[in-house]
Amino acid sequence: MDEKKPAQARNEKKDGKLSNVIRFLGGQTTLFVLVSVLLIGLIILVYQHISFIFYPIKVFFSTVVLPVILATIAYYLLRPILRLLEKAKVKRVWGILILFVGMIGLITLLIFLVFPFLRTQFHNLVEDFPTYFRQLLINIDDFFKTSIFASYYNELNINVNSLFDSGLGNVGKMFADMVGGIANGVSTFLSALTGFILAIVTVPFILFYLLKDGEKLPKVILKMLPPRMRDDAEVIFHDADHQISAYIQGQILVSICIGIMVSIGFLIIGMDYALLLGTLAMFTSVVPYLGPIIAITPAVIIAIVTSPIMLLKLAIVWTIVQLVDGKFISPQIMGKTLRIHPITIIFVLLTSGSLFGVAGVILAIPGYAVLKVVLSHLFTLFKLRYNKFESNEELYYEKSE
Repeated sequence: MDEKKPAQARNEKKDGKLSNVIRFLGGQTTLFVLVSVLLIGLIILVYQHISFIFYPIKVFFSTVVLPVILATIAYYLLRPILRLLEKAKVKRVWGILILFVGMIGLITLLIFLVFPFLRTQFHNLVEDFPTYFRQLLINIDDFFKTSIFASYYNELNINVNSLFDSGLGNVGKMFADMVGGIANGVSTFLSALTGFILAIVTVPFILFYLLKDGEKLPKVILKMLPPRMRDDAEVIFHDADHQISAYIQGQILVSICIGIMVSIGFLIIGMDYALLLGTLAMFTSVVPYLGPIIAITPAVIIAIVTSPIMLLKLAIVWTIVQLVDGKFISPQIMGKTLRIHPITIIFVLLTSGSLFGVAGVILAIPGYAVLKVVLSHLFTLFKLRYNKFESNEELYYEKSE
């Protein structure tokens, strides 16, 4: 029996790879693939013209998505505590009731002790913001008038007071009016407010059943799949659950630590509205990279207006917080669970923010992590499926080259 020459083996290997791709796409010829792509495009075009049929489904998902997301976040935060209660021989139902009582007590404590103070600070900041902004413009104007760019700046003939009075400086007042308008015009936003209230009311019921039967849900879904797909689907469910759980629990803990450190640091240096700015840092740090920029902006404005020394103190506090978070807190809590490159995170945040707004920014990273898990497993299955087309002889010629 004649042995194949290396060149012939390589050509057959290329043909084999091409046929594998075509088989994966569902046909034996390139024409079949092109026709399939054309039919898919026609189907998408038809669905665009009859999209009104799916409007009730869209309304349904837009209604349930908020309570489901909130309940899912609470589920992953409370599940470890529930497991500890079960290890202590507490029945699951009683453990859930204990968690609910604890949550109600914590929320009540926050509402009656913390919220009024933060509300007062927020109201004062809204009232003082026009003054801060005017002083910021004056400081910038003075800086340019005494800098090396003074000759060019004077040619522009900019009058800060006229700019402020014409509307640029009324940003704070506009913001205050907007907040007041929203607060006073509740009737205008009645539908949105009703939806939000229904979502908040629905969350405890969804959370109760998630805590009670949430771990059984993947098994129920697996029983609905064909037997040959169950093992692979089980691995995907396990990895996706691990990714979401690690991200939510880790990010919440990291955010709380950052909020506490920022609040303490700002109180030490005597920054105005320290607790409010620390709370803002805690909430915005949920969004990687972009969150700290949002949190530091109002603090920088207040520091610049207060004094250059305050700006220096702010820089020192913020640097210490970022170093402690980057070197100690995040590595210990988050670890390398997601393994997502920083550039990828930024692109994902920008894209999801443009598509879905604030909700997209918050859910971008866990959504990308789950999508990455699913696609990586599908790609692994694809490689395993077509490895049988590679013979030992072809592998030998690859090594010999």
